[in-house]
Amino acid sequence: MEVFRFVINSTLLGVGLAMDAFSVSIVNGFHEPGMSSGKKQKIAGTFAGFQTLMPLIGWFMVSFLVSAFKKLEPYIPWIAFLLLLFIGGKMLIEGIQILRGKKKEEEGETSLTGKTLILQGVATSIDALSVGFTLADYKVGPAIVAALIIGVVTFILCRIALVLGIKVGTKLNRYASLVGGIILIGIGTEILLTHIL
Repeated sequence: MEVFRFVINSTLLGVGLAMDAFSVSIVNGFHEPGMSSGKKQKIAGTFAGFQTLMPLIGWFMVSFLVSAFKKLEPYIPWIAFLLLLFIGGKMLIEGIQILRGKKKEEEGETSLTGKTLILQGVATSIDALSVGFTLADYKVGPAIVAALIIGVVTFILCRIALVLGIKVGTKLNRYASLVGGIILIGIGTEILLTHIL
Protein backbone atom coordinates (compact mmCIF):
# COMPACT_ATOMS: atom_id res chain seq x y z
CA MET A 1 0.00 0.00 0.00
CA GLU A 2 2.86 2.38 0.86
CA VAL A 3 4.56 1.65 -2.49
CA PHE A 4 1.26 2.16 -4.37
CA ARG A 5 0.70 5.53 -2.65
CA PHE A 6 4.30 6.56 -3.39
CA VAL A 7 3.91 5.72 -7.13
CA ILE A 8 0.53 7.52 -7.38
CA ASN A 9 1.85 10.61 -5.58
CA SER A 10 4.97 10.72 -7.77
CA THR A 11 2.87 10.26 -10.92
CA LEU A 12 0.48 13.08 -9.96
CA LEU A 13 3.45 15.27 -9.08
CA GLY A 14 4.88 14.45 -12.51
CA VAL A 15 1.63 15.44 -14.25
CA GLY A 16 1.54 18.75 -12.37
CA LEU A 17 5.17 19.56 -13.10
CA ALA A 18 4.92 18.53 -16.76
CA MET A 19 2.14 21.00 -17.65
CA ASP A 20 4.53 23.79 -18.71
CA ALA A 21 6.61 21.33 -20.76
CA PHE A 22 3.36 19.95 -22.24
CA SER A 23 2.28 23.45 -23.34
CA VAL A 24 5.70 24.26 -24.82
CA SER A 25 5.72 20.89 -26.64
CA ILE A 26 2.40 21.79 -28.28
CA VAL A 27 3.97 25.06 -29.42
CA ASN A 28 7.02 23.20 -30.77
CA GLY A 29 4.74 20.78 -32.61
CA PHE A 30 2.66 23.37 -34.39
CA HIS A 31 5.75 25.49 -35.08
CA GLU A 32 7.25 22.55 -36.99
CA PRO A 33 4.50 20.39 -38.54
CA GLY A 34 7.01 18.30 -40.54
CA MET A 35 8.95 17.24 -37.43
CA SER A 36 10.77 13.90 -37.65
CA SER A 37 10.20 11.09 -35.17
CA GLY A 38 13.79 11.45 -33.93
CA LYS A 39 13.26 15.13 -33.16
CA LYS A 40 10.07 14.34 -31.24
CA GLN A 41 12.07 11.86 -29.13
CA LYS A 42 14.79 14.46 -28.59
CA ILE A 43 12.32 17.17 -27.48
CA ALA A 44 10.36 14.88 -25.16
CA GLY A 45 13.63 13.41 -23.84
CA THR A 46 15.08 16.86 -23.11
CA PHE A 47 12.01 17.95 -21.16
CA ALA A 48 11.89 14.61 -19.32
CA GLY A 49 15.61 14.86 -18.50
CA PHE A 50 15.26 18.31 -16.99
CA GLN A 51 12.10 17.34 -15.08
CA THR A 52 14.01 14.35 -13.64
CA LEU A 53 17.13 16.33 -12.79
CA MET A 54 15.58 19.46 -11.24
CA PRO A 55 13.71 17.74 -8.36
CA LEU A 56 16.92 15.83 -7.53
CA ILE A 57 18.90 19.08 -7.48
CA GLY A 58 16.17 20.59 -5.27
CA TRP A 59 16.27 17.51 -2.98
CA PHE A 60 20.06 17.79 -2.73
CA MET A 61 19.94 21.52 -2.00
CA VAL A 62 17.27 21.11 0.68
CA SER A 63 19.08 18.16 2.22
CA PHE A 64 22.58 19.63 2.19
CA LEU A 65 22.49 23.31 1.20
CA VAL A 66 19.30 24.63 2.79
CA SER A 67 20.39 28.24 3.22
CA ALA A 68 21.67 28.52 -0.37
CA PHE A 69 18.41 27.11 -1.75
CA LYS A 70 16.28 29.50 0.30
CA LYS A 71 18.24 32.46 -1.13
CA LEU A 72 17.76 31.16 -4.68
CA GLU A 73 14.05 30.24 -4.44
CA PRO A 74 12.52 33.76 -4.91
CA TYR A 75 14.37 34.13 -8.23
CA ILE A 76 13.17 30.82 -9.75
CA PRO A 77 9.92 32.18 -11.32
CA TRP A 78 11.79 35.24 -12.65
CA ILE A 79 14.39 33.03 -14.36
CA ALA A 80 11.64 30.90 -15.97
CA PHE A 81 9.76 34.05 -17.06
CA LEU A 82 12.83 35.69 -18.63
CA LEU A 83 13.85 32.52 -20.49
CA LEU A 84 10.35 32.00 -21.93
CA LEU A 85 10.05 35.73 -22.73
CA PHE A 86 13.33 35.50 -24.68
CA ILE A 87 12.34 32.34 -26.61
CA GLY A 88 8.74 33.53 -27.16
CA GLY A 89 9.95 36.96 -28.27
CA LYS A 90 12.23 35.39 -30.87
CA MET A 91 9.34 33.28 -32.20
CA LEU A 92 7.05 36.32 -32.24
CA ILE A 93 9.56 38.34 -34.29
CA GLU A 94 10.02 35.36 -36.63
CA GLY A 95 6.23 35.05 -37.04
CA ILE A 96 5.91 38.75 -37.91
CA GLN A 97 8.74 38.39 -40.45
CA ILE A 98 6.95 35.41 -42.05
CA LEU A 99 3.65 37.34 -42.26
CA ARG A 100 5.42 40.34 -43.81
CA GLY A 101 7.14 38.07 -46.35
CA LYS A 102 10.66 38.81 -45.05
CA LYS A 103 11.18 35.19 -44.07
CA LYS A 104 9.95 31.97 -45.65
CA GLU A 105 7.77 29.59 -43.61
CA GLU A 106 10.25 26.75 -44.13
CA GLU A 107 12.95 28.80 -42.41
CA GLY A 108 10.68 29.22 -39.38
CA GLU A 109 10.09 25.48 -39.25
CA THR A 110 13.73 24.65 -38.54
CA SER A 111 14.30 27.25 -35.84
CA LEU A 112 14.16 24.88 -32.84
CA THR A 113 17.88 24.53 -32.26
CA GLY A 114 19.56 22.49 -29.53
CA LYS A 115 20.31 25.70 -27.62
CA THR A 116 16.65 26.82 -27.76
CA LEU A 117 15.52 23.36 -26.65
CA ILE A 118 17.88 23.46 -23.64
CA LEU A 119 16.57 26.93 -22.71
CA GLN A 120 12.99 25.63 -22.96
CA GLY A 121 13.94 22.62 -20.82
CA VAL A 122 15.42 24.84 -18.10
CA ALA A 123 12.55 27.36 -18.24
CA THR A 124 9.82 24.73 -17.93
CA SER A 125 11.53 22.67 -15.23
CA ILE A 126 13.16 25.28 -13.01
CA ASP A 127 10.11 25.43 -10.74
CA ALA A 128 10.63 21.69 -10.16
CA LEU A 129 13.57 22.70 -7.94
CA SER A 130 10.95 23.59 -5.35
CA VAL A 131 9.77 19.98 -5.40
CA GLY A 132 12.95 19.28 -3.46
CA PHE A 133 11.01 20.47 -0.41
CA THR A 134 8.42 17.72 -0.88
CA LEU A 135 11.16 15.12 -1.42
CA ALA A 136 13.23 16.32 1.54
CA ASP A 137 12.05 13.48 3.80
CA TYR A 138 13.00 10.83 1.22
CA LYS A 139 16.23 8.86 1.33
CA VAL A 140 18.41 8.81 -1.81
CA GLY A 141 16.71 5.75 -3.40
CA PRO A 142 13.08 6.93 -3.15
CA ALA A 143 14.11 10.47 -4.24
CA ILE A 144 15.71 9.05 -7.41
CA VAL A 145 12.70 6.79 -8.12
CA ALA A 146 10.27 9.72 -7.64
CA ALA A 147 12.35 11.87 -10.00
CA LEU A 148 12.43 9.07 -12.59
CA ILE A 149 8.63 8.67 -12.41
CA ILE A 150 8.29 12.45 -12.91
CA GLY A 151 10.62 12.19 -15.94
CA VAL A 152 8.69 9.28 -17.51
CA VAL A 153 5.35 11.08 -17.04
CA THR A 154 6.84 14.23 -18.62
CA PHE A 155 8.19 12.25 -21.58
CA ILE A 156 4.80 10.62 -22.28
CA LEU A 157 2.87 13.91 -21.96
CA CYS A 158 5.34 15.79 -24.18
CA ARG A 159 5.10 13.14 -26.92
CA ILE A 160 1.30 13.48 -26.83
CA ALA A 161 1.61 17.29 -26.89
CA LEU A 162 3.92 17.21 -29.92
CA VAL A 163 1.38 15.14 -31.89
CA LEU A 164 -1.41 17.55 -30.92
CA GLY A 165 0.75 20.53 -31.82
CA ILE A 166 1.65 19.11 -35.22
CA LYS A 167 -2.04 18.56 -36.05
CA VAL A 168 -2.84 22.16 -35.06
CA GLY A 169 0.30 23.49 -36.77
CA THR A 170 -0.63 21.96 -40.10
CA LYS A 171 -3.86 24.00 -39.98
CA LEU A 172 -2.31 27.24 -38.65
CA ASN A 173 0.72 27.03 -40.95
CA ARG A 174 2.00 30.61 -41.46
CA TYR A 175 0.65 31.87 -38.12
CA ALA A 176 2.38 29.14 -36.08
CA SER A 177 5.47 31.16 -35.05
CA LEU A 178 3.35 34.17 -34.11
CA VAL A 179 0.87 32.12 -32.05
CA GLY A 180 3.70 30.03 -30.54
CA GLY A 181 5.59 33.13 -29.40
CA ILE A 182 2.47 34.59 -27.77
CA ILE A 183 1.78 31.28 -25.99
CA LEU A 184 5.36 30.98 -24.66
CA ILE A 185 5.29 34.55 -23.34
CA GLY A 186 1.90 33.74 -21.77
CA ILE A 187 3.28 30.61 -20.07
CA GLY A 188 6.22 32.60 -18.69
CA THR A 189 3.91 35.32 -17.42
CA GLU A 190 1.62 32.71 -15.80
CA ILE A 191 4.60 31.10 -14.00
CA LEU A 192 5.69 34.50 -12.69
CA LEU A 193 2.22 35.64 -11.60
CA THR A 194 1.47 32.30 -9.91
CA HIS A 195 4.52 32.74 -7.66
CA ILE A 196 4.09 36.48 -7.06
CA LEU A 197 0.34 36.60 -6.30
